[in-house]
Amino acid sequence: MTTIPIHSLFGVIGPIVAWSFALLLSIASLCCMVATLRSPRRPLVYVASGLLAIAVVLVILPGQHAPLVFQVLIGIVAIALSVAGGGPASQVVLALASRATVAGANGGIVVHARVDGHDGTREVLRGGTTIGFLERFATTGAIIAGFPEAIAVLVAIKGVGRFTELDAAEARERFIIGTLTSLVWACVCAALFRIAAG
Repeated sequence: MTTIPIHSLFGVIGPIVAWSFALLLSIASLCCMVATLRSPRRPLVYVASGLLAIAVVLVILPGQHAPLVFQVLIGIVAIALSVAGGGPASQVVLALASRATVAGANGGIVVHARVDGHDGTREVLRGGTTIGFLERFATTGAIIAGFPEAIAVLVAIKGVGRFTELDAAEARERFIIGTLTSLVWACVCAALFRIAAG
């Protein structure tokens, strides 16, 4: 009767355990972010970010690419987490970075501006939620597909689309912080798949 050495058994089972835990943690991170979509809860965003970071570490540990079934599942969860999670993550970072910003009635921010030759205020950067969803979906999809150069095109399109609203300093700051946070979140989610895929 032949026995399988423990280190050989661990070499087979260890990576499967790591990929399984990475998948479970990324699903848990997605659940935390989905729970924050209706009413922002900063602690859940922190928990979700930590779970995502641990999941990335777990897919690095095996040092080999995951089987196809894990790649597909991790890819699906990564895209969903990117799209759903980037908004809450951006809101938390923006809240920490711009405490003095006045929120507008339509989801934008209120900035000082000349209106009909008089000093006044106007709301800018409205409708960012849908743009953010599309931006993160496209970013994660481009990285998963092996075409990260597309991110430059996405940023250029977004910048051109928002150009007329970026004349105020607070609008520019908010635009840059929100965009960078959204892109970093999408890139980390995509990295989860790219590392698992080898």
